[in-house]
Amino acid sequence: MFEEKEKDKEEERKRGRDDVTCTSLSPLPRARGRGKTPRNMSKNVVTFHYTLLDPEGRMLDSSAGGRPISYLEGVGQIIEGLDEAMAGLPAGTKTRIEVPAVKGYGERDDAQVQKVLRELLPIEGELNVGDRFQAGTDPYAPIVTVMGIEGDEVLLDANHPLAGVDLTFDVEVVEVRAATAEEIEHGHVHQPESGCCGGGGHGDGESGGCGCK
Repeated sequence: MFEEKEKDKEEERKRGRDDVTCTSLSPLPRARGRGKTPRNMSKNVVTFHYTLLDPEGRMLDSSAGGRPISYLEGVGQIIEGLDEAMAGLPAGTKTRIEVPAVKGYGERDDAQVQKVLRELLPIEGELNVGDRFQAGTDPYAPIVTVMGIEGDEVLLDANHPLAGVDLTFDVEVVEVRAATAEEIEHGHVHQPESGCCGGGGHGDGESGGCGCK
């Protein structure tokens, strides 16, 4: 899961907890892109508010009071089950959507729980059970949770905290518009104020007119 860091990469190793990425639920975690959309395929950009509930009805997260979420349909910017259920919903729709774990953050995978030598982890300073951090510099490197510490070994769980959990979303569709040709080509939403979503790359190293790579 991890590669040993070269000792001369001191700046990278000293980034500490200021650069630790935790599995925040706001905005919705992005799934790895599923490739570019064919140019002749019609796609919409959907903007919506959501409230996320667990099986007991407890609120886990909500965009209420903040900016709504915008995504390009069918490219993996939001979890699969929510993307599928919202397809075709017009602006103004308020509805509840049930997403089974398999189409949310997946089922739990015991193979994702591993022991790793402490010296290989990209975190300096004290490490405690319950801490979460990104396991590498790749944007898609897993977010891991510290489950236990035994001597020089750390037990890490790379499952998403909501893996195996059926989810309920109360959503309000704020806006639906046709995606631009550039958005379809790049596979993500371009925001007016910045020209690019800033959260999704092209995945092929190319830089488009939006300036993102």
